[in-house]
Amino acid sequence: MTMQSHVAELERRHQALEKQLREEITRPATDATRIADLKRRKLILKDEIARCKGGTVH
Repeated sequence: MTMQSHVAELERRHQALEKQLREEITRPATDATRIADLKRRKLILKDEIARCKGGTVH
């Protein structure tokens, strides 16, 4: 797998988590634990994407 395709896959997964997060937030009975988990997983992917692109992670 090339670095470009790896980054593309990470970005696809990040977008999928964003969709899940939006869906969870709009549900009548939101699950705060699930929302926190989705946000955490998104942040991990965002950091990995930045590392792969050569950016800095704070």
